Amino acid sequence: MTARRPPLDGIRVLDLTRLLPGPVATLHLADLGADIVKIEDPQVGDYARTLGTGQGDDSAYFRMINRNKRGLLLDLKKPEAVAVFLRLAARADVVVESFRPGVVDKLGIGYAAVAAVNPRIAYCSISGYGQDGPYAHLAGHDLNYLGYAGVLEQIGLEGSDPAIPNFQIADLLGGALTGIMGILAAVVDAQRTGQGRYIDVAMTDSVLAHTYFTMLRLADAGRSAPRGTDLLSGGLPCYAVYRCADGRYMAVGALEGKFWQACCRLLERPDWIPRQWDPALRGEVAACFAACPRDEWAARFAAADCCVTPVLTPEEALVNEQFAARGMVRQDGGLTQFAPPLQMSEYAFAVEREAPKAGQHNLEILRDAGYSADEVAALQAAGAFG
Repeated sequence: MTARRPPLDGIRVLDLTRLLPGPVATLHLADLGADIVKIEDPQVGDYARTLGTGQGDDSAYFRMINRNKRGLLLDLKKPEAVAVFLRLAARADVVVESFRPGVVDKLGIGYAAVAAVNPRIAYCSISGYGQDGPYAHLAGHDLNYLGYAGVLEQIGLEGSDPAIPNFQIADLLGGALTGIMGILAAVVDAQRTGQGRYIDVAMTDSVLAHTYFTMLRLADAGRSAPRGTDLLSGGLPCYAVYRCADGRYMAVGALEGKFWQACCRLLERPDWIPRQWDPALRGEVAACFAACPRDEWAARFAAADCCVTPVLTPEEALVNEQFAARGMVRQDGGLTQFAPPLQMSEYAFAVEREAPKAGQHNLEILRDAGYSADEVAALQAAGAFG
């Protein structure tokens, strides 16, 4: 039987993004079969190339989130390079950019310019605060967006300072996944109608739009709960993290009555069952878990099926049996990588190409677009590639 093509095979994407949100968005599209052309300027390029501990010329960080893409250098300050971009855009399905609002228009490659040569284009702009509003032109990072959305204030233990999560919620939820949602919706619509769309993704908006439990508390009580005291932030004994005798932790997520009952029986404290919603019980449960090391508790709860599990270190997570069974952790070219976070029938993920060197596929991409050798030479002489 002939193997099916990847689900996004034939979708062409021009990627102007840098660092984390945009590149992770296009990483997911690339892993699903889209042809991603990563476009960098010859002066600076993607700053991620030099972040963290590198292997060879590029950092591990860059290599992890730019696999399965092709690389093109274009100096978009040169009119010849702008002409190349628009020629590529005329054949593309998607453009993704993450400059500050207005930059792509100044360069002559904004939505209006691209839609003029390709009305079917899905053009996605990913920014911190969106294309309008009083903050539109402000710089920011994940921590700033979480702060404005009221999320950072809620993260942490009761009485403590806000905790900085080692997971970029706004960048990945707000920039990458929300961006993909908009892109795929616009591509489907363009296939049906022949008309593309402009997609304005504000990472701060996306974080705010997912603060459901905070909004529920506001609706019920008229005010937000203090940090570490809400229903799912540590205020209840049945949904909390407990320190064990060896300094490691267990996560208790026994919200449903049947799970809490099973948890209490295993702890040999059936008297705790009616106190499931009593915040004062937290201290007693904490003292119980503090009596044994984490792995002993994990072994005892392994067959209980009551949502009580060990808190793993990143090193432990990488070798966890569940992730191994799902094939989530990959070793490619000496680099630890993650497989896509979804599985599809008749689709096998593969790393088809390593992250590109800057401009690695210039000639290949231009030939695909119909440029002759003489035209490429003329562009080179004009400095279109830096």
